[in-house]
Amino acid sequence: MYRTLVLAIMLVALQAACSVKRFAIGKLGDALAGGGATYASDDDLELIRDAVPFSLKLIESLLAESPKHRGLLLAAASGFTQYGYAFVQQEADELEAKDVAAAAARRGRTRRLCLRARGYGLRGLELKRPGFAAELRKEPKQAVAGMRKEDVPFLYWTATAWGAAISAGKDDPALVGEQPLVEALIDRAAELDPDWDHGAIHGFLIAYEASRVGTKGDSAERSRKHFERALALTEGQMVSPLVSMAETVSVAKQNRKEFEALLQRALAIDVNAKPEWRLANLVYQRRARWLLGRVEELFVE
Repeated sequence: MYRTLVLAIMLVALQAACSVKRFAIGKLGDALAGGGATYASDDDLELIRDAVPFSLKLIESLLAESPKHRGLLLAAASGFTQYGYAFVQQEADELEAKDVAAAAARRGRTRRLCLRARGYGLRGLELKRPGFAAELRKEPKQAVAGMRKEDVPFLYWTATAWGAAISAGKDDPALVGEQPLVEALIDRAAELDPDWDHGAIHGFLIAYEASRVGTKGDSAERSRKHFERALALTEGQMVSPLVSMAETVSVAKQNRKEFEALLQRALAIDVNAKPEWRLANLVYQRRARWLLGRVEELFVE
Protein backbone atom coordinates (compact mmCIF):
# COMPACT_ATOMS: atom_id res chain seq x y z
CA MET A 1 0.00 0.00 0.00
CA TYR A 2 2.87 2.35 0.85
CA ARG A 3 4.44 1.77 -2.56
CA THR A 4 1.11 2.39 -4.27
CA LEU A 5 0.72 5.66 -2.38
CA VAL A 6 4.23 6.81 -3.32
CA LEU A 7 3.61 5.92 -6.97
CA ALA A 8 0.33 7.85 -6.95
CA ILE A 9 2.03 10.91 -5.45
CA MET A 10 4.77 10.74 -8.09
CA LEU A 11 2.23 10.50 -10.89
CA VAL A 12 0.30 13.49 -9.56
CA ALA A 13 3.53 15.49 -9.26
CA LEU A 14 4.52 14.54 -12.80
CA GLN A 15 1.14 15.56 -14.18
CA ALA A 16 1.34 18.84 -12.31
CA ALA A 17 4.81 19.49 -13.70
CA CYS A 18 3.58 18.77 -17.23
CA SER A 19 0.63 21.11 -16.72
CA VAL A 20 2.94 23.87 -15.49
CA LYS A 21 5.22 23.28 -18.48
CA ARG A 22 2.30 23.43 -20.93
CA PHE A 23 1.03 26.58 -19.24
CA ALA A 24 4.45 28.23 -19.41
CA ILE A 25 4.91 27.27 -23.06
CA GLY A 26 1.45 28.59 -23.85
CA LYS A 27 2.13 31.91 -22.16
CA LEU A 28 5.52 32.30 -23.82
CA GLY A 29 3.96 31.31 -27.12
CA ASP A 30 1.27 33.96 -26.70
CA ALA A 31 3.92 36.56 -25.93
CA LEU A 32 6.04 35.64 -28.97
CA ALA A 33 3.03 35.43 -31.26
CA GLY A 34 1.97 38.93 -30.31
CA GLY A 35 5.42 40.45 -29.97
CA GLY A 36 6.00 41.54 -33.56
CA ALA A 37 5.55 45.22 -32.75
CA THR A 38 9.05 45.41 -31.26
CA TYR A 39 10.56 44.36 -34.58
CA ALA A 40 8.10 46.30 -36.75
CA SER A 41 9.01 49.64 -35.18
CA ASP A 42 12.80 49.17 -35.29
CA ASP A 43 14.91 51.37 -37.56
CA ASP A 44 18.01 49.16 -37.86
CA LEU A 45 17.67 46.69 -40.73
CA GLU A 46 20.96 44.93 -40.00
CA LEU A 47 20.08 44.44 -36.34
CA ILE A 48 16.72 42.90 -37.23
CA ARG A 49 18.26 40.76 -39.95
CA ASP A 50 20.64 39.25 -37.41
CA ALA A 51 18.07 38.94 -34.60
CA VAL A 52 15.12 37.40 -36.43
CA PRO A 53 16.61 33.91 -37.02
CA PHE A 54 16.92 33.36 -33.25
CA SER A 55 13.28 34.34 -32.73
CA LEU A 56 12.14 32.07 -35.55
CA LYS A 57 14.02 29.08 -34.15
CA LEU A 58 12.60 29.80 -30.69
CA ILE A 59 9.10 29.78 -32.20
CA GLU A 60 9.86 26.45 -33.86
CA SER A 61 11.14 25.04 -30.57
CA LEU A 62 7.93 26.05 -28.82
CA LEU A 63 5.85 24.59 -31.65
CA ALA A 64 7.62 21.27 -31.13
CA GLU A 65 6.18 21.30 -27.59
CA SER A 66 2.84 22.90 -28.48
CA PRO A 67 2.16 21.99 -32.15
CA LYS A 68 -1.42 23.31 -32.16
CA HIS A 69 -0.70 26.79 -30.84
CA ARG A 70 -2.49 28.92 -33.44
CA GLY A 71 -0.63 32.12 -32.59
CA LEU A 72 2.77 30.49 -32.94
CA LEU A 73 1.82 28.90 -36.25
CA LEU A 74 0.78 32.27 -37.63
CA ALA A 75 3.95 33.91 -36.26
CA ALA A 76 6.06 31.22 -37.96
CA ALA A 77 4.21 31.56 -41.27
CA SER A 78 4.50 35.35 -41.33
CA GLY A 79 8.00 35.49 -39.81
CA PHE A 80 9.71 33.09 -42.21
CA THR A 81 7.99 34.73 -45.18
CA GLN A 82 9.01 38.25 -44.22
CA TYR A 83 12.57 37.27 -43.35
CA GLY A 84 12.94 35.35 -46.62
CA TYR A 85 11.72 38.24 -48.76
CA ALA A 86 13.05 41.27 -46.89
CA PHE A 87 16.58 40.00 -46.36
CA VAL A 88 17.44 36.86 -48.33
CA GLN A 89 15.57 37.62 -51.57
CA GLN A 90 16.61 41.27 -51.59
CA GLU A 91 20.24 40.26 -51.15
CA ALA A 92 19.85 37.81 -54.04
CA ASP A 93 18.48 40.54 -56.29
CA GLU A 94 21.26 42.95 -55.38
CA LEU A 95 23.92 40.27 -56.00
CA GLU A 96 22.58 39.22 -59.40
CA ALA A 97 24.68 41.68 -61.40
CA LYS A 98 27.91 40.80 -59.52
CA ASP A 99 27.73 37.11 -58.67
CA VAL A 100 25.11 34.97 -60.41
CA ALA A 101 25.98 31.83 -58.45
CA ALA A 102 25.70 33.56 -55.08
CA ALA A 103 22.41 35.14 -56.11
CA ALA A 104 21.06 31.74 -57.17
CA ALA A 105 22.07 30.24 -53.83
CA ARG A 106 20.22 32.94 -51.91
CA ARG A 107 17.20 32.57 -54.15
CA GLY A 108 17.17 28.86 -53.37
CA ARG A 109 17.29 29.68 -49.67
CA THR A 110 14.38 32.10 -50.10
CA ARG A 111 12.35 29.31 -51.68
CA ARG A 112 13.10 26.93 -48.82
CA LEU A 113 12.26 29.52 -46.15
CA CYS A 114 8.98 30.39 -47.83
CA LEU A 115 8.03 26.75 -48.25
CA ARG A 116 8.67 26.29 -44.54
CA ALA A 117 6.39 29.27 -43.90
CA ARG A 118 3.75 27.75 -46.18
CA GLY A 119 3.86 24.56 -44.13
CA TYR A 120 3.12 26.45 -40.93
CA GLY A 121 0.31 28.34 -42.63
CA LEU A 122 -1.31 25.14 -43.85
CA ARG A 123 -0.98 23.63 -40.39
CA GLY A 124 -2.80 26.63 -38.97
CA LEU A 125 -5.62 26.22 -41.49
CA GLU A 126 -5.83 22.51 -40.74
CA LEU A 127 -6.43 23.16 -37.05
CA LYS A 128 -9.94 24.20 -38.00
CA ARG A 129 -10.38 21.88 -40.96
CA PRO A 130 -8.35 18.65 -40.83
CA GLY A 131 -7.32 17.43 -44.26
CA PHE A 132 -7.51 20.92 -45.74
CA ALA A 133 -4.09 20.75 -47.45
CA ALA A 134 -4.97 17.57 -49.33
CA GLU A 135 -8.39 18.95 -50.27
CA LEU A 136 -6.80 22.19 -51.48
CA ARG A 137 -4.66 20.27 -53.96
CA LYS A 138 -7.67 18.39 -55.32
CA GLU A 139 -10.36 21.09 -55.42
CA PRO A 140 -8.84 24.49 -54.52
CA LYS A 141 -11.99 26.62 -54.74
CA GLN A 142 -14.13 24.08 -52.96
CA ALA A 143 -11.54 23.69 -50.21
CA VAL A 144 -11.31 27.41 -49.41
CA ALA A 145 -15.08 27.91 -49.54
CA GLY A 146 -15.36 26.66 -45.96
CA MET A 147 -12.97 29.28 -44.60
CA ARG A 148 -14.35 32.21 -42.62
CA LYS A 149 -13.29 35.77 -41.78
CA GLU A 150 -11.24 34.68 -38.76
CA ASP A 151 -9.11 32.55 -41.12
CA VAL A 152 -8.02 35.50 -43.28
CA PRO A 153 -4.60 35.97 -41.57
CA PHE A 154 -3.70 32.35 -42.30
CA LEU A 155 -5.11 32.52 -45.84
CA TYR A 156 -3.07 35.64 -46.54
CA TRP A 157 0.24 34.48 -45.10
CA THR A 158 -0.03 31.01 -46.63
CA ALA A 159 -0.72 32.55 -50.04
CA THR A 160 2.09 35.09 -49.61
CA ALA A 161 4.61 32.44 -48.58
CA TRP A 162 3.58 30.13 -51.41
CA GLY A 163 3.65 32.92 -53.98
CA ALA A 164 7.09 34.05 -52.83
CA ALA A 165 8.38 30.47 -53.06
CA ILE A 166 7.09 30.20 -56.63
CA SER A 167 8.67 33.53 -57.55
CA ALA A 168 12.02 32.37 -56.16
CA GLY A 169 11.70 28.91 -57.72
CA LYS A 170 10.68 29.58 -61.31
CA ASP A 171 13.00 26.80 -62.45
CA ASP A 172 10.78 24.25 -60.64
CA PRO A 173 7.83 23.40 -62.93
CA ALA A 174 6.00 21.44 -60.24
CA LEU A 175 6.13 24.39 -57.86
CA VAL A 176 5.08 26.87 -60.55
CA GLY A 177 2.16 24.57 -61.34
CA GLU A 178 0.80 25.20 -57.85
CA GLN A 179 -0.10 28.80 -58.67
CA PRO A 180 -3.87 28.07 -58.80
CA LEU A 181 -3.68 27.06 -55.14
CA VAL A 182 -2.16 30.41 -54.23
CA GLU A 183 -4.88 32.13 -56.21
CA ALA A 184 -7.63 30.22 -54.41
CA LEU A 185 -6.23 31.20 -51.01
CA ILE A 186 -5.77 34.91 -51.70
CA ASP A 187 -9.06 35.27 -53.57
CA ARG A 188 -10.95 33.72 -50.67
CA ALA A 189 -9.20 36.11 -48.28
CA ALA A 190 -10.23 39.00 -50.54
CA GLU A 191 -13.84 37.80 -50.53
CA LEU A 192 -13.97 37.54 -46.75
CA ASP A 193 -12.15 40.72 -45.70
CA PRO A 194 -10.67 42.68 -48.63
CA ASP A 195 -9.39 45.58 -46.52
CA TRP A 196 -7.77 43.41 -43.82
CA ASP A 197 -4.65 44.76 -42.14
CA HIS A 198 -4.61 48.16 -43.85
CA GLY A 199 -4.97 46.71 -47.33
CA ALA A 200 -2.35 43.94 -47.18
CA ILE A 201 -4.44 41.81 -49.55
CA HIS A 202 -4.69 44.67 -52.06
CA GLY A 203 -0.92 45.06 -51.76
CA PHE A 204 -0.45 41.40 -52.65
CA LEU A 205 -2.80 41.64 -55.61
CA ILE A 206 -1.04 44.68 -57.12
CA ALA A 207 1.81 42.38 -58.10
CA TYR A 208 -0.22 39.20 -58.54
CA GLU A 209 -2.79 40.34 -61.11
CA ALA A 210 -0.28 40.14 -63.96
CA SER A 211 0.25 36.44 -63.19
CA ARG A 212 -3.39 35.38 -63.39
CA VAL A 213 -4.13 32.84 -66.12
CA GLY A 214 -7.31 32.86 -68.18
CA THR A 215 -8.64 36.16 -66.88
CA LYS A 216 -10.19 38.66 -69.27
CA GLY A 217 -9.40 42.36 -69.26
CA ASP A 218 -6.28 44.40 -68.60
CA SER A 219 -4.35 43.10 -65.60
CA ALA A 220 -2.73 46.52 -65.20
CA GLU A 221 -6.11 48.11 -64.60
CA ARG A 222 -6.94 45.53 -61.94
CA SER A 223 -3.58 46.18 -60.30
CA ARG A 224 -4.20 49.91 -60.40
CA LYS A 225 -7.53 49.52 -58.58
CA HIS A 226 -5.82 47.50 -55.84
CA PHE A 227 -3.07 50.11 -55.71
CA GLU A 228 -5.50 52.96 -55.23
CA ARG A 229 -7.37 51.09 -52.50
CA ALA A 230 -4.12 50.22 -50.71
CA LEU A 231 -3.07 53.87 -50.78
CA ALA A 232 -6.41 54.94 -49.35
CA LEU A 233 -6.28 52.39 -46.53
CA THR A 234 -2.74 53.38 -45.56
CA GLU A 235 -3.29 57.12 -46.10
CA GLY A 236 -0.28 57.11 -48.39
CA GLN A 237 2.08 56.31 -45.51
CA MET A 238 3.12 52.81 -46.57
CA VAL A 239 5.92 52.35 -49.09
CA SER A 240 5.14 48.85 -50.36
CA PRO A 241 2.14 49.66 -52.64
CA LEU A 242 4.19 52.32 -54.44
CA VAL A 243 7.13 49.97 -54.98
CA SER A 244 4.91 47.08 -56.11
CA MET A 245 3.08 49.30 -58.58
CA ALA A 246 6.32 50.64 -60.02
CA GLU A 247 8.02 47.24 -60.22
CA THR A 248 5.12 45.42 -61.86
CA VAL A 249 2.78 47.72 -63.78
CA SER A 250 5.11 50.60 -64.66
CA VAL A 251 7.83 48.25 -65.91
CA ALA A 252 5.36 46.07 -67.81
CA LYS A 253 3.89 49.15 -69.51
CA GLN A 254 7.37 50.63 -70.01
CA ASN A 255 6.22 53.82 -68.32
CA ARG A 256 9.50 55.18 -67.07
CA LYS A 257 8.07 58.50 -65.95
CA GLU A 258 5.49 56.80 -63.71
CA PHE A 259 8.10 54.33 -62.44
CA GLU A 260 10.45 57.07 -61.28
CA ALA A 261 7.64 59.20 -59.83
CA LEU A 262 6.27 56.30 -57.78
CA LEU A 263 9.68 55.39 -56.39
CA GLN A 264 10.59 58.97 -55.56
CA ARG A 265 7.28 59.26 -53.77
CA ALA A 266 8.09 56.06 -51.88
CA LEU A 267 11.46 57.46 -50.78
CA ALA A 268 9.84 60.70 -49.65
CA ILE A 269 7.65 58.94 -47.08
CA ASP A 270 8.66 59.72 -43.50
CA VAL A 271 9.28 56.32 -41.91
CA ASN A 272 8.81 57.82 -38.44
CA ALA A 273 5.28 59.03 -39.17
CA LYS A 274 3.95 55.51 -38.55
CA PRO A 275 6.32 53.77 -36.10
CA GLU A 276 4.41 50.49 -36.41
CA TRP A 277 5.30 50.40 -40.13
CA ARG A 278 8.85 51.73 -39.77
CA LEU A 279 10.73 48.51 -40.49
CA ALA A 280 8.55 47.52 -43.46
CA ASN A 281 8.88 50.98 -44.92
CA LEU A 282 12.67 50.89 -44.57
CA VAL A 283 12.77 47.49 -46.29
CA TYR A 284 10.79 48.77 -49.25
CA GLN A 285 12.69 52.04 -49.45
CA ARG A 286 15.84 49.97 -49.78
CA ARG A 287 14.19 48.15 -52.69
CA ALA A 288 13.05 51.44 -54.21
CA ARG A 289 16.65 52.72 -54.27
CA TRP A 290 17.81 49.47 -55.84
CA LEU A 291 15.14 49.68 -58.53
CA LEU A 292 16.01 53.29 -59.33
CA GLY A 293 19.58 52.16 -59.87
CA ARG A 294 18.36 49.75 -62.56
CA VAL A 295 16.33 52.18 -64.66
CA GLU A 296 18.54 51.76 -67.75
CA GLU A 297 18.16 47.98 -67.58
CA LEU A 298 14.41 47.99 -67.04
CA PHE A 299 13.41 50.50 -69.71
CA VAL A 300 14.21 50.43 -73.41
CA GLU A 301 14.11 53.80 -75.11
